[in-house]
Amino acid sequence: METLNHLWSPAPKDLILADNEVHVWRAQLELPSSQVQRLRAILTDDELDRANRFFFEIDRQRFIAARGTLRSILSRYITIYPGYLRFYYNQYGKPFLTPEFSSYLLNFNLSHSGSMALYAITRNMEIGVDVESVRSDLEYEEIAKHFFWVNEVSILRTIPTDKKLEAFYNCWTCKEAYIKAHGKGLSLPLDSFDVSFAPGEPPMLLLTRDEPQERSLWTLLDLKPGPGYIGALAVKGIGCKFLYWEWNPLSSPHSP
Repeated sequence: METLNHLWSPAPKDLILADNEVHVWRAQLELPSSQVQRLRAILTDDELDRANRFFFEIDRQRFIAARGTLRSILSRYITIYPGYLRFYYNQYGKPFLTPEFSSYLLNFNLSHSGSMALYAITRNMEIGVDVESVRSDLEYEEIAKHFFWVNEVSILRTIPTDKKLEAFYNCWTCKEAYIKAHGKGLSLPLDSFDVSFAPGEPPMLLLTRDEPQERSLWTLLDLKPGPGYIGALAVKGIGCKFLYWEWNPLSSPHSP
């Protein structure tokens, strides 16, 4: 488990990722059109095709910003023009760098919701991250009954009304981050494992029904990237050092 005593700081120019470190990046996706165009220029045709599938322009712009920022961040660790990076995807859609970049041993994950994006970078450790825009109109108790483990539903009912929405999002984001780290999508059901999630309680993997030993191998981290957003990170590692970086869209050149 990890506490929330973190600050989002500009990354140093001589950025180094040690073997036991996890770097968490926060980025804003609502950018001036000139910056969106610069990011568009480093995307591949398949990424642009995915962007064009969004009906609303704001969603297209945010997707371009999210993917362009991912490339820009990863290029800080690989020191390559971000447009040269290539990805492949497993059968559940989780992205990985293609084999020509395997010597860097980078594992990463990203999540975006509304105008906020989170990125998590590490070496040789499975990792997943999730961020959600908090919706006060969400039928969260019904969602919990359908997707959470019965013990989690019972705990949620005991939490004071004014804290229930936060508790729901704590649980949801921890679960999403954990299944994203596994890279198996919802083929790993949300009710196949328990997490701690009450407000003020450190997140922790409490029980995995199929693989009981998993509990001792994972670290869960709750993230508060900004007002109106709740996030979480899951990494298969103990005793990691977490560093929190604020992405500046003007900090990385987008030309060869």
